[in-house]
Amino acid sequence: MSELAWGVLAAGALILFLITGMPVAFALGSVAILFLLIVDGPSSFNVIAETLFGGLDEFALLSIPMFLLMGAAVAASRAGADLYEALDRWLYRVPGGLLISNIGACGVFAALTGSSPATCAAIGKMGIPELRKRGYPAGLATGAIAAGGTLGILIPPSITMIVYGISTETSIGRLFIAGLLPGMMLTLLFMAWAWIYAYSKGYRFIEEDKSFSLKEKFVILPKVIPFLIIIVLVLWALYGGVATPSEAAGVGAFFAIMLVMLIYRVWRPAALWSILRTATRESVMLMLIIGMAALFSYMMSTLYITQGIAEWIATLDVNRWILLLFVNIFLLVAGFFLPPVAVILMTTPTLLPIITQAGFDPIWFGVVLTVNMEIGLITPPVGLNLYVINGIVPDVKLPVVLWGALPFMLCMVIGIVLLCVFPQIATWLPDYLMGPTL
Repeated sequence: MSELAWGVLAAGALILFLITGMPVAFALGSVAILFLLIVDGPSSFNVIAETLFGGLDEFALLSIPMFLLMGAAVAASRAGADLYEALDRWLYRVPGGLLISNIGACGVFAALTGSSPATCAAIGKMGIPELRKRGYPAGLATGAIAAGGTLGILIPPSITMIVYGISTETSIGRLFIAGLLPGMMLTLLFMAWAWIYAYSKGYRFIEEDKSFSLKEKFVILPKVIPFLIIIVLVLWALYGGVATPSEAAGVGAFFAIMLVMLIYRVWRPAALWSILRTATRESVMLMLIIGMAALFSYMMSTLYITQGIAEWIATLDVNRWILLLFVNIFLLVAGFFLPPVAVILMTTPTLLPIITQAGFDPIWFGVVLTVNMEIGLITPPVGLNLYVINGIVPDVKLPVVLWGALPFMLCMVIGIVLLCVFPQIATWLPDYLMGPTL
């Protein structure tokens, strides 16, 4: 049987397992073990455990539970509510200002937590009811929060960037810097669409009897600024070469917990245990996906599927931008069915050699890949953010949320086009701060 036929069978089996509702990690592991048994027989059991644990034998992976712990601590407090309130007080007079402030809150909260679902849940619980109360259409209100939550996997510190850096052996610090300007660009594109929509419809969405004094605008900032300082210090430690990603993540998690305890008085053992339990549950889930994806990749390599696909793509006599278009379409479709971490671990061993051979920067490609994964988070059937939003406001049907998020998907596509036309958006800052790659 040809490598392409094996690949089609493996992909079909994986999709079938996912359709049944099986967790992604178990689906990846089951397909990998099944095909290894078919090809190598019982002797394949000799390498399954070793390959699984080998996929987790990476010191940099320690940064993932640390960043998740930092995010869990912030999500357990009123930091999101205060951030939302602060932006609302400063932007309430701008057309569509509440919507813009929600998107801004998503961007900042995403940087604090690194988690798209957590961002959707934290900002959506406060923002969506308020948006609807002030007259915003349900689709726009829910779609904006669903899209804003995706910024969590691009704006540093990003779990997705850590996984990409480990799987491609590229600098995580450089990847974090590369995601900074594109993350800000996407946030501004989202805000621009919100403003254009409000202005074109003649909506101002302003309560005439509502106003905030300068004192009221500044009084809430002391609760928000310390958490922003944590982000700045973590990024400074990484970019300045002061600490490794794991060390910076550990220190960031420690200070996040300390701030939550001091500012919001979250010091009861039950509350602290809830934070640790949440971080542990998410960490185990991600680590299991990483380990099973390593096993799946080993199966693909053993059956020569990965190499066969790479050789087939390499034989295509097309312009490198056409090649990149095909890669983007492939990533987009993969993101419809799989979470970002699984897509990265499964595809980068095949795609990265092709991308670098075509003359593209691997750091830049990491950013483009991540934006593709953002689109996947708000597209069915797996679009996790859609289901989080639907859980917050069950009276708003899923198709309404999807149509509300569609303009923001187009903003992401525009972002990918801009990154292709102006790759310096992603590469200039890391080259400036850390020097050009050799």
